[in-house]
Amino acid sequence: MGKFTDIVKSDIPTLVDFYATWCGPCKMMHPVLDDLKKQMGPKIRILKIDVDKNQDVAAQFKVRGVPTFVLFKNGEVLWRESGAFPLNTLKAKIQAVL
Repeated sequence: MGKFTDIVKSDIPTLVDFYATWCGPCKMMHPVLDDLKKQMGPKIRILKIDVDKNQDVAAQFKVRGVPTFVLFKNGEVLWRESGAFPLNTLKAKIQAVL
């Protein structure tokens, strides 16, 4: 938990993807997140959290469904939403709050 806290307290925006290996929409988001990282480069960090292996972190952030995305900067939640998104939609949502 300490390392997670250190990462989200960074001044680099961190998009946390709460996912599950059995989740179809989560699997669909994998290439979208790869493309997002390629497009945004060092402007964003992407952290994937398996809710089944990290139930304490998922519970702390009240993750009820997957995928759930939470965007942090300096330890603060800037944006949060559940569901699968096309690349352009996800990128626009993130850029709108940065």
